[in-house]
Amino acid sequence: MNSYPFRVGLFGVGLDTYWDQFEGLESRLQGYLDRVEDKLRRPNVEVVNAGLVDTPDKAFDAAHRFRREDVRMVFLYVTTYALSSTVLPVVRRLGAPVVVLNLAPVEAIDYAQFNSLPGRTRMTGEWLAHCASCPVPEFANVFKRSGIEFHQVTGTLEDDPECWDEVDDWLESARVAHAMEHNRCGLLGHYYCGMLDIYTDLTRQSAAFGGHFEIIEVDELSAIRTKLEDAAVEERVAAFNDAFDIRDDVDPKELRRAAATSAALDQLVERHRLGSMAYYYEGTGNPANVDTMSSVILGNSLLTARGVPVAGEYEVKNVQAMKIMDCFGAGGSFTEYYAMDFRDDVVLMGHDGPGHIAIAEGKTRVRPLEVYHGKVGLGVSVEMSVKHGPVTLLSVVEEAEGGVAMLVAEGESVPGPILEIGNTNSRYRFSIGARRFVNEWNLQGPAHHCAVGVGHIAHKIDKLAQVLGLRVVRVC
Repeated sequence: MNSYPFRVGLFGVGLDTYWDQFEGLESRLQGYLDRVEDKLRRPNVEVVNAGLVDTPDKAFDAAHRFRREDVRMVFLYVTTYALSSTVLPVVRRLGAPVVVLNLAPVEAIDYAQFNSLPGRTRMTGEWLAHCASCPVPEFANVFKRSGIEFHQVTGTLEDDPECWDEVDDWLESARVAHAMEHNRCGLLGHYYCGMLDIYTDLTRQSAAFGGHFEIIEVDELSAIRTKLEDAAVEERVAAFNDAFDIRDDVDPKELRRAAATSAALDQLVERHRLGSMAYYYEGTGNPANVDTMSSVILGNSLLTARGVPVAGEYEVKNVQAMKIMDCFGAGGSFTEYYAMDFRDDVVLMGHDGPGHIAIAEGKTRVRPLEVYHGKVGLGVSVEMSVKHGPVTLLSVVEEAEGGVAMLVAEGESVPGPILEIGNTNSRYRFSIGARRFVNEWNLQGPAHHCAVGVGHIAHKIDKLAQVLGLRVVRVC
C-alpha cells in the first residue's frame, strides 16, 4: 500500500590528488564501490550511487542528488584517505541517518608481496588501496562537532558475514522506518472505557513514526456488510475452512456472519488503503453495529496474517508495535499477561480477538464463545499458540517526559499446557526468569498489551530506534 519507493544513498570518498600520482588507484577504488552497490541492491531497495566523491564540488552535487532522490539512509563507503571537506557537505543537509562503511578490501595485507613491490611509489599506491580506516576518526570528529548522528560498520569487503549481516540490519531498519512513515492506520470505534494505559497521543505517534491515522466510523463497515453478494460470503466461508481448523461445535450461521464481516473488512481496508488498524466498539442499541462488531475476529485475523495487523481494544500504540514486527517479517500478534507459572518458570500470554495465524503453532482453531469476558458480544473466536522457538516482544511506550520509546525482550515460546478458552495463548520463557522479566518489563511503564513475533530481532529493533531517534530499552 506504500507507493513511495524505498531508496538509500551510497557514495565513496577519495582524494583527487592521488589519481595522477598512483596509476590505477582510482579505477580500483571505483570497482570496490561498485561491489558495495551490488551488495546493497535487492528487491524493493533502490540504491542511488553518487560515485566516488573526491572534491567539495562533487560533495555538493551528491548532496543535491540525494535530496532529489529522497533517500532514507546514506551509506558512506570509505575507500581510502579522504578529506572531511568532501564528506560534510553530503550529509549535513540531508537529515538522513549516515552509516560509515569502514571496509578493508581484504582481511590482511600480504606483507611479503607488498614489500617486494618495485619502488616506494607502487608501495604507497598499494597502501592507499587498503587504508580505509585512516580517515574515519577525522569524519567522526567533524560529525560530532557538527551534531550529526552517525553509525559505523567495520570489517572487510568480502567474506565477512558479521559485517554484512550488520549492513543488512541497517537496511532492514531503514526500510521498516520508511514503511512506518507511509503507513495508514485505521481507527475504528473508540477506546475501551477506563483503560487509561492505552489512551494514546496520536500527534506524538505521528511525530515519532510518521504515517497517518484515519478515523473510521463503524457505520461504514456495517453499511458495506449489508451490500455484500451471497457469493462473496460463501467464498469467504470457503477461505475460512482453508485457513482455520473449524471445530465441530461452531454454528454454521456464526461462521457465515463472520464471513460477511470479513469480506466487508477487506473492502474497508482497500477503500482507505490501510496498512494496520486498531478497533473497539460495543454498538449498544444499534443492532447492525452489534452484529458487525461481534463478528470481526476471524476477518481481522486474516488481515493480520497478510500484513495488515489489527489490534483490539483500540490499542494504537500496540498496533504500531505489531506493524513494526510485521514489517521485519517476524509477525506481530496482540498479547498481554494471562498468568504466571512459577513451577515451570514461564509467563502465560495471549489475548482475545484476532491472532497472527501466520505465526501459529499448527493450524489456528475456531471455537464458539457464549460471551466475551468484559465485553459485549458472542460468536466465534480463534485459539492458537505462537510457534515454538525464539520470540521477541515489543511495546511502544509513551513516556512521562513526552517522548516515545521502544521496549523489547527476547524469549522463547515453549510447549506445554495452555488455557483452552478460545483465545490466543502461549507459554514464554525468558533468560532472566519469569519473576525478573515481569518486574523489569513493568518498571518501564508500558501499556498492558505488547506485540510478539517469531525470531530474535532485538538487534534490528535497536537499529530502528536509532534510525528514528527514539530511546530503546532491552529487558533481556
